[in-house]
Amino acid sequence: MNSNSTYTSPRAEAEDKAAKARKAAASLAVLTTEQKNEALELIAAALVQRTPELLAANEIDLQRGREGGTPASLLDRLKLTPERIVGIAEGVRQVIVLPDPVGNTLQNIQRANGLQITQVTVPLGVIGMIYEARPNVTVDAASLCLKTGNAVVLRGGSAALQTNLKLVEVLRGALAGSALPPEALQLIEDPSRASADAMLKLNGLLDVIIPRGGAALIRNVIENATVPVIETGAGICHTYVHEDADVEMALPIALNAKVQRPSVCNSMETLLLHREFAAAHLPHIAGAMKEAGVELKGCAETVKLAGDAAQFQLATEQDFATEYNDYILNIRVVSSLEEALEHIEQFGTRHSECIVTASDEAASAFLDRVDAAAVYHNASTRFTDGFEFGYGAEIGISTQKLHARGPMGLPALTSTKYRIQGNGQIRG
Repeated sequence: MNSNSTYTSPRAEAEDKAAKARKAAASLAVLTTEQKNEALELIAAALVQRTPELLAANEIDLQRGREGGTPASLLDRLKLTPERIVGIAEGVRQVIVLPDPVGNTLQNIQRANGLQITQVTVPLGVIGMIYEARPNVTVDAASLCLKTGNAVVLRGGSAALQTNLKLVEVLRGALAGSALPPEALQLIEDPSRASADAMLKLNGLLDVIIPRGGAALIRNVIENATVPVIETGAGICHTYVHEDADVEMALPIALNAKVQRPSVCNSMETLLLHREFAAAHLPHIAGAMKEAGVELKGCAETVKLAGDAAQFQLATEQDFATEYNDYILNIRVVSSLEEALEHIEQFGTRHSECIVTASDEAASAFLDRVDAAAVYHNASTRFTDGFEFGYGAEIGISTQKLHARGPMGLPALTSTKYRIQGNGQIRG
């Protein structure tokens, strides 16, 4: 799998690979849990065994990124290491041990006319994934889809093309030794926007599209797809530190939310500090962030209270509306919990929000009133993750409210079917 030159256009490639996935989905949907788990174990083992090949392919992408001036934070998202590959394989094994959500009976209905109606869970069918420069998504999506009996058509970003080509080669090679048809896993090799746009219109071949990436990618999919979409939103996440917070708790939480891995969607972009807390602790907070390599932007009151204007750029409204995915942080001083809630309502993306407080009343108000997929009390937003939630891998973090919300594990990739048994009933 090295070239898409046999295709006359990006649309031709997308249609052909989606059709192959559709055909494979029919046999995939009826495999047993044991057969699916055996295939996933082969995948996990193959990832580790072929680590040198994966690293070599990844280095091609990394070198191209360095030469093209790709920011360090994005290169970090792209980079594979032996440890990360082991972690990716462990994510597959976590999926293996999870219950299979397919074939579960949700309800039995016995009607007076003798009809027996059973609602059961079934695969969605064929899932299209459009994502950017995180190669672990390739494996996460494949393992989750295959475990739930879904075929998948992957379209990663150009920055990770060689890595994704090698990953899918490894995964399909593993599937060849299993009961799962390798054709159930497809990768669109054309890296142009035209290939992604083609997928958006493949009604009848794709059952759903899940975009995973930056705001521009997600917006394009939502605005242009005719195939149903599960929206995974951008992550403008906030940590609000209430007036009574313990600085010995608040500072590690804020640091972790910002710097533990700033390139991901659940990292913090804006730190909101109650005025009383800021008056006592802002210089310490700002100093710790600067020491960690974070560029600071602050509101006028933040700059004043910090006592060192040189540490800050003055934050604009556009800054508060930006997902940096980098070592950049906005800090804003607010007068109350209410003002913090108003800020989050205006600038948040319904992803992950945190309050640090000793007050059960303030925490309860925050958790009840913030409209987000994940809301935290005294814990870092970095935990919004399928692995951390016990789902093994995740296929994305949904910020919409229909079908699925938050980290999407196995149950989010199923639908339902009604099975009706009768003995000759007709409707009068």
